Amino acid sequence: MVVSFSAVVLLGVIVFLLVKKSGLKVAHGVVCILFGFFLAGSSAAPNIRDGVQGAADLIAKINF
Repeated sequence: MVVSFSAVVLLGVIVFLLVKKSGLKVAHGVVCILFGFFLAGSSAAPNIRDGVQGAADLIAKINF
């Protein structure tokens, strides 16, 4: 799925920037990454994936 890959890259960049620029500690960034990893294996993952896909579809329909 293209959306999930681009979302992973985008969120990874955000966490990196927060660690570098905004004072987020590396340990907190690791906790964010681990939370996402374990959340992806949970029963909530399909609902989250559908919600993100729906939001991406909604944004794609907007004509600028």
